[in-house]
Amino acid sequence: MHPRESNAERGAQTRAQRILVIDDDVELCQLLTNYLAHDGFQIEAVHDGLEGLERALSGEFALVILDLMLPGMGGTEVLSRIRLRSALPVIMLSARGEDIDRIRGLEIGADDYVPKPFNPRELSARIHSVLRRASAARSSVTAPPPERILIGDVELIAGSRSVRRGDRPVELTSVEFDLLETFFKAPGRVIPREELTRVVLGRELGPMDRSIDVHVSNLRKKLGPAPDHGERIKAVRSVGYLYVMPD
Repeated sequence: MHPRESNAERGAQTRAQRILVIDDDVELCQLLTNYLAHDGFQIEAVHDGLEGLERALSGEFALVILDLMLPGMGGTEVLSRIRLRSALPVIMLSARGEDIDRIRGLEIGADDYVPKPFNPRELSARIHSVLRRASAARSSVTAPPPERILIGDVELIAGSRSVRRGDRPVELTSVEFDLLETFFKAPGRVIPREELTRVVLGRELGPMDRSIDVHVSNLRKKLGPAPDHGERIKAVRSVGYLYVMPD
């Protein structure tokens, strides 16, 4: 360790390696603890929602892996309460039949989800992808003068990762910001769902994967309709989405 490194910097590095797993499956938690340790992560596991919420808000973790089905307090409620107070990255775990809860979780603000049963290598890849996005958002504080993109009444400032609609700020998650930035770099072009998933979520699109569609829906709601009351983001059936250039 560099002798001039501050306590705050050392603390940040420690937090960057700590992951909280909230899941009542003790055997699964042990498997994840063993597997993710090889990736350099320190894992803490708790087995009920209320304790998980308290630990998630402690400021000690870089990311949370959250199961939807929990005793005491369900996963969607835990996520909702986390989002009221923190932008801490959250990856949901869900059984394959829990589509409605999974979509609800993404709408509340989960960064990604992994359906059970899953390959630990896939979860590890998702963790690294989400942490890269979170790191990019934090590093924007010391970024060079921002790149400004203005389309219609929406302004995106890359350096500060901020968005304004007219004279009002629009609060976006890191995923939503990356999604809007991708649209703004190719306005008027249809971007396939596969490309959006790869660029924004950092992974390949699975056969039943609807997460990018939920993020697009969330982004639409936050931006609202265009000044002419038309759609800002149009779906192109069986292909993807495009951001509409204003007249």
